[in-house]
Amino acid sequence: MELFFHAFSKLNCNDTIKREYEDVMVEKISASQSKKLVFIYCKRHQFLSYKKIQVMEKELYKQVFRRLGFRPRLQVSYPDLGDMPLVRLLSQIEDDLKAEIRERDLVEGLEFCAEPFEAEGDSLYITCGDSFLTRQRCDGVREFIRSVFLQRFGREITVDFHFKEFERKKDTKPETYFVKLNTGEEKKAAEGAGAVVRQGAEKGRKTVSGEGKKEKKEEKQSRRPSRSGGSRMSRQKGGFRRPANDPEVFYGKNCEGAVIPIREIQDEIGEVVIDGQIRKVESREIKGEKLIVTFALTDYTDSIVCKVFIKKEQVIDTEFFEFVKKGNFIRVKGVASLDSYDKEIRVGGIMGMKEIKSFHVGRSDNAPVKRVELHAHTQMSDMDGITQAKQLVNRAHAWGHRAVAITDHGVVQAFPDANHALEGLKLSEEDDFKVIYGCEAYLVDDLNDLAVENEKGQRLDGDFVVFDLETTGFSPVKDRIIEIGAVKVSGGKITERFSTFVNPRIHIPERITDLTTITDDMVKDAGDIEEILPRFLEFVGDSVLVAHNAGFDHSFIKAKAGEQGIHTDYTVLDTVGLARVLFPELAKYKLDNIAKKLKISLENHHRAVDDAGATAEIFEKFVAMFAEQGIYDLAKLSDITLGSADIVKKKPSFHAIILAANETGRVNLYRLVSMGHLNYFYRRPRIPKSVFNKYREGLIIGSACEAGELYRALLDEAPEERIKELVDFYDYLEIQPLGNNRFMIDSERVENINSEEDLREMNRRIVALGEKYGKPVAATCDVHFLDPEDEVYRRIIFAGKKMKDADDQPPLYLHTTEEMLEEFAYLGEEKAYEVVVTNTNLIADHIEKISPVYPDKCPPVIPNSDEDLRNICYNKAKSMYGEDLPPQVKGRLDHELDSIIKNGFAVMYIIAQKLVWKSNEDGYLVGSRGSVGSSFVATMSGITEVNPLPAHYYCAHCHYVDFDSEAVKKYAGSSGCDMPPRTCPECGELLVQDGHDIPFETFLGFYGDKEPDIDLNFSGEYQSKAHAYTEVIFGDGQTFRAGTIAGLAEKTAFGYVKNYFEERGEHKRVEEIERLMEGCVGIRRSTGQHPGGIIVLPLGWEIYTFTPVQHPANDQETTIVTTHFDYHSIDHNLLKLDILGHDDPTMIRMLEDLTGLDAKTISLDNQEVLSLFADTSALKVTPEELMGCDLGSLGIPEFGTEFVMQMLRDTKPKNFSDLVRISGLSHGTDVWLNNAQYFIKEGNCTLSTAICTRDDIMTYLIHTGVENGLAFKIMESVRKGKGLTPDMEQAMKEAGVEDWYIESCKRIKYMFPKAHAVAYVMMAFRIAYFKVFYPLAYYAAFFSIRAKAFDYELMCQGKEKLEAAIRDYRRRSNELSKKDQDSLGDMKIVQEMYARGFSFMPIDVFRAKATHFQIIDGQLMPSLDSIDGMGGKAAEGIVEAVKDGPFSSRENFKERCKVSGTVVEKMAELGILGDLPETDQMSILDFFQ
Repeated sequence: MELFFHAFSKLNCNDTIKREYEDVMVEKISASQSKKLVFIYCKRHQFLSYKKIQVMEKELYKQVFRRLGFRPRLQVSYPDLGDMPLVRLLSQIEDDLKAEIRERDLVEGLEFCAEPFEAEGDSLYITCGDSFLTRQRCDGVREFIRSVFLQRFGREITVDFHFKEFERKKDTKPETYFVKLNTGEEKKAAEGAGAVVRQGAEKGRKTVSGEGKKEKKEEKQSRRPSRSGGSRMSRQKGGFRRPANDPEVFYGKNCEGAVIPIREIQDEIGEVVIDGQIRKVESREIKGEKLIVTFALTDYTDSIVCKVFIKKEQVIDTEFFEFVKKGNFIRVKGVASLDSYDKEIRVGGIMGMKEIKSFHVGRSDNAPVKRVELHAHTQMSDMDGITQAKQLVNRAHAWGHRAVAITDHGVVQAFPDANHALEGLKLSEEDDFKVIYGCEAYLVDDLNDLAVENEKGQRLDGDFVVFDLETTGFSPVKDRIIEIGAVKVSGGKITERFSTFVNPRIHIPERITDLTTITDDMVKDAGDIEEILPRFLEFVGDSVLVAHNAGFDHSFIKAKAGEQGIHTDYTVLDTVGLARVLFPELAKYKLDNIAKKLKISLENHHRAVDDAGATAEIFEKFVAMFAEQGIYDLAKLSDITLGSADIVKKKPSFHAIILAANETGRVNLYRLVSMGHLNYFYRRPRIPKSVFNKYREGLIIGSACEAGELYRALLDEAPEERIKELVDFYDYLEIQPLGNNRFMIDSERVENINSEEDLREMNRRIVALGEKYGKPVAATCDVHFLDPEDEVYRRIIFAGKKMKDADDQPPLYLHTTEEMLEEFAYLGEEKAYEVVVTNTNLIADHIEKISPVYPDKCPPVIPNSDEDLRNICYNKAKSMYGEDLPPQVKGRLDHELDSIIKNGFAVMYIIAQKLVWKSNEDGYLVGSRGSVGSSFVATMSGITEVNPLPAHYYCAHCHYVDFDSEAVKKYAGSSGCDMPPRTCPECGELLVQDGHDIPFETFLGFYGDKEPDIDLNFSGEYQSKAHAYTEVIFGDGQTFRAGTIAGLAEKTAFGYVKNYFEERGEHKRVEEIERLMEGCVGIRRSTGQHPGGIIVLPLGWEIYTFTPVQHPANDQETTIVTTHFDYHSIDHNLLKLDILGHDDPTMIRMLEDLTGLDAKTISLDNQEVLSLFADTSALKVTPEELMGCDLGSLGIPEFGTEFVMQMLRDTKPKNFSDLVRISGLSHGTDVWLNNAQYFIKEGNCTLSTAICTRDDIMTYLIHTGVENGLAFKIMESVRKGKGLTPDMEQAMKEAGVEDWYIESCKRIKYMFPKAHAVAYVMMAFRIAYFKVFYPLAYYAAFFSIRAKAFDYELMCQGKEKLEAAIRDYRRRSNELSKKDQDSLGDMKIVQEMYARGFSFMPIDVFRAKATHFQIIDGQLMPSLDSIDGMGGKAAEGIVEAVKDGPFSSRENFKERCKVSGTVVEKMAELGILGDLPETDQMSILDFFQ
């Protein structure tokens, strides 16, 4: 954005115009090539008259744009005037508005601008004559005026017309209007509107008479031509007339006109007709009886938003939203213009809409016998596959395929989704469709190219020949040796050398010359291989051969010897393999890398003799290194290298398709995937062939794609012996469409593929191998997306990964049978059918229908858990309520225990009990989460402190109880702590006020069969110990962290799409970006772990029965092992414990340690604490002293945010129960805002009767007479944001539930359980108690544990400096970063502390703690990590360094504490380092001081 005369710096205008435009800001300039218009979008604070705009347009045309052939159009907006009352605004702009209407159309100006405009509220009223012509033009004028107000002032208004008959004298002639007609089209339009056009007397003018009006009255059409220049009339015999109304039009009059692709709407091109599918619909009310409806429309060339203003009664009469809803296909006729809000082209001024048939016709498979896809990827193929598992399964079934395989890269995480999709099909017994579960594995051949091959027990101090070859290529069969260099090593010393060229008798390729510098001239006088090879073999004798990448060099020696009839049986060592064992940290093992690692000179690299010499030196050092490990012979060396994970990790991997044929195969596949992730992961999960062979039972393996071992061997022209070995390994061979591998034609790395015919020949060779060795050959697609057009999503993803070939996507879509038969027609009709149909079905027939997820629930078993739970609960109950339990206690306890034990949930309670008791024993409270506090058994077993019984009194001394007195009944639905204190009538002791009135059914349902979820908040400090304790309970290896899968989020996907087109210079509207974004969302990026979820494996079971396992995010440094499947996929099979970390228990522990007060003894009815939520009196300060803060709840968990503090102001809580209600409201979604807050203000309810927690719904509905089970279902539906079904709503109405209550239920997106709210408030109340009565302890604990961005320099330098900083932050509130916002939150607490009369003392490095604040002499000493730039580890380093005594200098401090120079400078600047000198060096001047 820049000033007008900066944008047009060469524009010469008079001073008057300059003054008017000096404060105009230019936002954007765009041009319409088709209309030869340039649009200049500007902003101004004050109104600019239409005449002055016209003057400037003329100047711009003359001075700037005429030579370019463009007409300028100024589009000025006035955002500051939008809030002005409409009456006042109209007074400023009415004349200009009328001038524009007249300029737009003179007849409209005469019809509508004769009378003054009137305004009331947001409505504009126009008085005009009552005629057919006027009424026909109303819609056009209305849309024009509304668009003016919307685009220029950002103001939504309504425009209505008052029609009145204008009197006309009988003897007067019809009025004659003079209209200037510029084009023939405009003349025709005027004729079609009922005017008679005749030539006038004046030059250049035409007269339009009102004659003929009557006979044309039925033609309800404006004479104004469309903005695109075309006429709205249709040519027929006898002239022009409006076409008849289209009966399919549900809005407007017609949709006539040529349909254009949406991608062509890139500018304000006027009237358009478009077809599209509705992607989303939004509507909102505007003042009056109207709606603004916007909907995004796509025709899959592009997307655009359409906007329509419609009356509410018209919505009902036309069933508007039955047509305008997501997924429908419609035609729209409207005007493409620039939206003033988002500066995007939108379609408004809608003239007509009608339903059309879907034009998005999908493909179908019409072959009589269908193929089966055996190689398909889903979104779980890391940032590669696009298709959702559900889409793939549904498509294969819809096409009539008998099966489809899921084979993601290295993972099986799509299996649960595929299984859910299969279940969703609800197949009949006759339908044998199945999902084949597999994986495209990264296979490593650890059976060949061994580090030690064919060892015979030789010693490492024996005879070795280290050699290297230079060749004309990679194939030992086709290519030739051109140089041999060798060094003989005996007893660890180099004793002889062998070096010679070899004449290949063919031209040496240029690339080989470039690499090796060996030319034809250099080898022309050398002997050929028949002469040289025997000499070399004689040089070798019985020595062990050693080479770098020995597999390559030895294969040439073996092949060339075989050609001469020479049998060889050498022991071979590969220094690459040996280096992988010795240096696992290296990324690459090229010869120059290893030489550099060992500081060995390597000159003339890629010359045989020099490379052999360097390799010999490397080998000598290797021998010495192995000797240090006690390895002196090849037998031991072979043992440590065979199957070495380090070697497997760094060897080349090849793709292979592994399919689970049965249940045994499924478990073995999960085992292999787990081992690949845990034992052999390097960039990707690898599976060694030796390990695969060990667990091959139940698995079928295919040769995969061009990245497979067989295809690569054929490309490299490997010997027939090697090809046979590979074919024998696989159960079936794969071939794929030519398009999949077309990239190889242009690849410099692939020598043997130069045309599509070469690709066909490769496939023919694989087919021939199948015939020769009796292996079925299957044609697969290597599916990565469903349809050809979906490749755009993969393009976007690859571009986001910065891949250079992102825009060259192969056609990796799911082919129909016909498409595949056509693809492989070059094999002949019979063979094509065999590979496409026969063999794919044959392989599928060998695979059983299995479930990827174990179907049964397998909870862990703890002996006697049922009886133990019952005893624990009764013992606790009797200790509270006496031996003779009250009926309310016994009844509730028996009811719950019966449900829990009958449904097998007792073990869950016992596990939670053991964990909580252990934490309490170690000094940490545990808070409950979720609805577990609804269970009285959970209370009695010590899992939660929340007592869900109704409010009651009991005596801890003599066990007197009161559940039934009238005084108690008044607190039904409330918490017992709200009741007034009472003494026991029997013994005189103070009674305990308890109970929160929470129904058990919220937790387990009315039938006790709802799966319980026991979530516990452990101290963050204690969480890891709680996790470790689960292994004590269940045994080593029986617990795993709950795994999660992170897909591409909407925001990230949006960025990928936006960046993709921006990088290519293409503009895309937001709605098109959103459409493309949807195809990218969910693609797997990484894996992780639930913050506290622990999966428990029953004793005697293998985890592979349920899921593979891995490290989170494949972090090979961590010892944590998670489930491979997202934990939601298996939580119905295995028990999941939620052992979460939370700050509140940690803070309570610190407060108890600082004060010696047991937090559990704090009364929950303390009035001073309650006053914190109403005012600041308990803090002994005024709001003015707190810089305007009128509440004392700052820094109280759950109640210290501005959002909740405003709720406190609105609701004015009086007691603990009110705080529980507020906690429920604040944690829900759409429960307070736009819901309870509104209904309370409207007087429909109060805080105590509003819906605050999910329990409120069930208990209230039961009270009204709704059946218990249905009340529970309604609660569950509402709390999950699913709203109400018609049946639910009907039942509520029949029970007399008020309309506001039903509406409130419909608005809710998520609801908090009351038990969770109670648990949170209990913790918060205790912390609040410390804030009132132990303030220094509170602030020390808060700043140590809960502060997010505490800054010593900013906050600990006194009250005045802090308050100045707060005022500065508040002034800049709209531009604060997240860190600044966190700092401001902490500063408010610090300011409160200062206002209460407390202060900080300077940090003393010899007394300060790393992360905790301390109370010293009535002041707080901040922690070391409160210094900006000081991390926790650095702070701990200082604490440790201090133990070694004083520091001699800043340099010494930095060195001993291992902190950065920046931190040292900051500490010195703050005076924390005192007068420490810079360095330990002494100056001669020091002796004279």
